[in-house]
This record gives sequence, structure tokens and C-alpha cells, in this order.
Amino acid sequence: MAETIRDKQVFSLLEVAQSIQKTIAERYKSVFWVKAEMNKLNHYSHSGHCYPELVEKRDGKVIALMKSTLWKSDYFRINAAFLSILKEPLKDGIKILFSASITFDPTHGLSLNILDIDPSFSLGELEREKQETLERLAREGIFNLNQRLPFPVLPQRVAIISVETSKGYADYLKIMEDNPWRYKFFNYLFPSLLQGEKSVASIIHQLRRIRKVLHHFDVVAIIRGGGGDVGLSSFNNYELAREIALFPIPVLTGIGHSTNETVTEMVAHRNAITPTELADFLIHAFRNFETPVLRAEELIVDRAQRLVRDERLRLNGAIKYFLSVTHNRLQRSRHDVENQSKSLVQQSRFLLKQQEQTFDFMLTTLKRNATDVVRDNANTIDTLAAALQRQATNHLQTRHIALRQIEKHVSVLDPINILKRGFTITLKDGKAVKDSTTLNPGDTVVTRLAEGEVTSTITQTTFPQKKP
Repeated sequence: MAETIRDKQVFSLLEVAQSIQKTIAERYKSVFWVKAEMNKLNHYSHSGHCYPELVEKRDGKVIALMKSTLWKSDYFRINAAFLSILKEPLKDGIKILFSASITFDPTHGLSLNILDIDPSFSLGELEREKQETLERLAREGIFNLNQRLPFPVLPQRVAIISVETSKGYADYLKIMEDNPWRYKFFNYLFPSLLQGEKSVASIIHQLRRIRKVLHHFDVVAIIRGGGGDVGLSSFNNYELAREIALFPIPVLTGIGHSTNETVTEMVAHRNAITPTELADFLIHAFRNFETPVLRAEELIVDRAQRLVRDERLRLNGAIKYFLSVTHNRLQRSRHDVENQSKSLVQQSRFLLKQQEQTFDFMLTTLKRNATDVVRDNANTIDTLAAALQRQATNHLQTRHIALRQIEKHVSVLDPINILKRGFTITLKDGKAVKDSTTLNPGDTVVTRLAEGEVTSTITQTTFPQKKP
């Protein structure tokens, strides 16, 4: 009841609040469908009730803000529907279409009492945001820039953006470390939130950190465990997709779902359905490089072995040819020595015969001259006898000395002595053989040695090469 104070009608605060409560109750009797963004769910686990903070934004600015209540029984029912349709629980940062009644409480003020939430609307809003992001990227001509980057031959150094405790990250590391070929990878974690209202800023922050140390990495991998479409809403964000599209090295994704591909996956260089599939892809990049290298190694070894084998055969052929040439050369040299020996024997005999003839001639001449002198100089024989005898003695001594020298030469050139030095004389029909062309296979020859003779039959003859 209003009071009158100094001629003024005064209402208490409670009366004003109750009046507003009554007016609103009379004015808003029905249930309304409202769309808004649930900025905060504000779920209290001890009571089970939720007190969502609802907002409406325009151009990034909040233009409406209102409190609401979601009682425990309604929350359980609505949350179960979200899990069934979206595969994600009711959470912060999603747009919802809900039915609510308007209430006013003198203590808690104006609020909306949420009775039901349509999960299909939230799913549609995610798809609308996705299409808007795709259209904007296409208009700017940057949608597939990251996909056009050359992929490294051996993507060994990987910058990973993930939650450190994520099961997907753990699965990825296990596959990489246990690969059957023992390939070694350098994986460095840049920890980040991957869902919720802060996830976009967190991922972009880590991408920009990686840019500063870009020379240390070959690729970037964004890894997340499984989840429904609402949990993936961050990956449809335009700012995040733009950052990935413009990133200077390939960005790979493995965010753990098989349906409704997100914009981030579409603009990435490669998208794997799961972190383990992403790990397999990187491992097989090494395997695909190693396989032709191993084949080339086998080919090189095979060709090298064949080359060594061929060269060994050539070497053996060269050795045989060398031995053959050497043998032929020795044979020719042996024949040359034999011919020289024969020539020496012939020359010795000729010289000996010539010396004998000279001696006989001198002796005959001496006797004839002596007789003539005796006959023609009978008168002076007596006077000259002594002188002649002396001169004859001296002359004979001189001749004797010369004869002794000749005897020595003759002795040296004696065929017997020559034979004793290892030379031989080959005779055919009693005549010395001087030329191999006079012999034919089947001829019988006698080889005279220093001691005895050898009879041989000719089987082969070799003709000396004619000198030019």
C-alpha cells in the first residue's frame, strides 16, 4: 500500500517489483520461441540446475543480454537430445532456438525460464556459419592456397597443435614411434584449446608462434580426438580458416571425425579422418621415398657386380694375351740366339781357314825366296849366312810369337770349344743347316754337341721375320 510522505505518494521497492511482476505475468502468459547465443551455460553440478547467460550480437557487439534458468529435469532431457543428435552435450558458445516463459522475481529480477531447446537449429546454425566462411574464402581467392604448396619429400619435423592430454595426440605419437621401419620424426607440441569460445584464438596464437620458428619445421599438424559437430564449430571459423589457408608451409589435420568436413579441413593441405591416419600418412611418405631408393640401391649393386665381373674377364683375357705375346717373343729371341750361334761358328771357321791359307802362303813364299836367294846369291851366301841366320832366327821368333797368337785365336774359334760353351751345330745330310726354310716337318737332323750327337725329327719350323 502506498504511503503519503510530504504530499507525495511513495511506493516501496517491493511494491514496485510486485507490480512489475504482476504486469509481466498478466502480459506474458504464453510460452515464446526465442533464438539467442548461449554465452555461458552456468551449470551447477551440486544442484543440477543451469543459469544460462543469453546474448544477441551484431557485428561482434552485444546488443542484448538476459539471464535465464534451466531447471535440472529439463536440462537432463535437453542435454540427452543434444547428445543424440549433435553427438555433443549442451555447452557454451552455441546458438540455440529455445522455448521459454518470461518471469520476474522481486529478488532475482527479469529472466527467461527455458523449457525446451531445439538441437536441430543449433546444427543448422553451424552449417550456416560454415557456408559463410567458405563463400568468403572463395571470394578472397585464398581457399586452396595452402593446398598448392609443395609437399616436402620427407616431412620429418612436425609442429603439432593439440591438447597435451588428448587421446588423439597420444594415439598419433604411438603410431609414429612404433612404425615398423623405425623412421625417426621430430614432433614438437604447441599446446592449444581445440573447442570452446577460446579455441579459435588459442589455435591462431600457436600458428603465429610457429611462423616465428618456421625454419625448424616441415609441416604443421592439428590433432584432436573424436567429437560431434558442435565440438568442431571452431574449425568453421573464418579467421582460423584464413590463417591456415595463408600459412607458408603445409598444414595437416586429423581432428577425429568422419562426417561433415569442416572448413579448416577443406583449406588444409591434407585432411586425415583421425590422428592415427595422419600418422600413417606421414610414415608412408617416408616409405614411398625409401622404396625406389632401395630399388635403385639394388640396381646399382647389381650393375656394379656385373661391371666388376666383366672387367675381371677382360683382365684375364689381357693376362692370357700377355703370356702368349711373351712366349712368342721368347721363342723368337731363342731362334735369334741360335742363328747368331750358327753365324759365329761359320765366321770362326772362315777366319781359321783364312789364317791357315795366309800361313801356308807365307811359308811357301819364304821357302821360295830362300831358295832363290841361295841360288842367285851363291857368292854372298857365306858372308850373309850368319846375318841371314840371325835374321831368320829373329824372323822365325817373331813369326812364332805371331803364330802363337793366331793359335790362341784359332783355339778360341775352334768349333769344339764353341760347342763346349753350349752351342750346337745342326746337320742335315751331313751339311750344316743355316736357314730354317731348308727344313720341313719330317726331316731328320743331327745336332752335334760338345760331347756326342743327337738325332731329331722335325715337327715344326718357325721362319724368322724379314727385316724391312
